[in-house]
Amino acid sequence: MATPGNEGPEIRQLARYEVRPDALDRCLAAIREFVAYVRAREPGTLRYEVWQEAGHPTRFVHRFVFRDAEAHRAHSASAEVKRFASVLYPACLAPVEFTDSVQVDTNEPPSCG
Repeated sequence: MATPGNEGPEIRQLARYEVRPDALDRCLAAIREFVAYVRAREPGTLRYEVWQEAGHPTRFVHRFVFRDAEAHRAHSASAEVKRFASVLYPACLAPVEFTDSVQVDTNEPPSCG
């Protein structure tokens, strides 16, 4: 059951993948460039985090929160997503696993508005 205040239209997803060791530096550069684009150009993407597994640096998790379905659609349809995927996907050991999520709780204070 969702905590009050978390039932809105926000779309929350995780993406997990592992890249080939020889592609790690190229993928890290693409990740940094892509997140900079999201930060600057996608106001509907409320959160976009990329985590690299400490013990296995070729494994990654992306956590993203979109304001609503339109923000998710705009993100997914962008030329920048296609460019990022053209670098990342060929380097992956298996297809990227996307998971839709529902927030159960958080220690963050409720947002205003």
